Amino acid sequence: MTRTMTTSAAHAWKEVAWLTLLGTAGCLGLSLSLNYLLLFSEGLTPFARSMITAAILPLAIGLPLFLVIGWKQIELRRYRQELNRSATYDRLTGCLNGPVFTSLVERRASRPAQTGPRSGAFLVIHPEHLRSLNLRFGLEWGDEALRLIASTIQSSVRKEDLVGRIGTSMFGVFLPGATEQDAKEIGERIRARVAEVYFAPKGAEAVLAISVGGVVFEHELAFEDMFRSAEERLSQSRDGLELSHIGDDRS
Repeated sequence: MTRTMTTSAAHAWKEVAWLTLLGTAGCLGLSLSLNYLLLFSEGLTPFARSMITAAILPLAIGLPLFLVIGWKQIELRRYRQELNRSATYDRLTGCLNGPVFTSLVERRASRPAQTGPRSGAFLVIHPEHLRSLNLRFGLEWGDEALRLIASTIQSSVRKEDLVGRIGTSMFGVFLPGATEQDAKEIGERIRARVAEVYFAPKGAEAVLAISVGGVVFEHELAFEDMFRSAEERLSQSRDGLELSHIGDDRS
């Protein structure tokens, strides 16, 4: 593999060298040709010839050169944005991917509080019957079900909430500042909207369903602590919503 990379790099540098050589030769040829033609032009003073050369050469050489450079910069910026997006978001669902979601939650929890305790909630959402959908209709329809569920979750939460795909078929929702009532309302809203989604794999209408488990906290916790508590409630919430509450006696 190292040998292949070395060969590829050498080939790339060879192309750069040829481009540099031919480009320089072309610019030199253009300059010499223009000066040669102007040398035999009647009625032009030496000053006029120099002014024409000074104007035409930058336009003939610089204009296409900077156009190409500008276009390459646009392409490079687009590729960088695509790379950043692919490193941040899950390709299938468009949610934050697991590592980024975890990092954002952990970073917020470790940040010093500015004013008083920072409460909130953390939900874990698991699609029901996904395995049977994959077996009956194929993996592509299972992926479509995940996309529909993810889109519904994202449209059902608040602007400041974070939604991430934290497993093959599991989503996490971080609700900063949410009360227990807020968490229940958001969880129930997600469940109701998912159940209303039209899903008809191969023309056979099927009902999508999810289970929601969550934890409500008065002080932000480490991700693992929130996830463990929420997952415990998830195992008790088949086809429903279960929340636990973690208080804190710290002042």
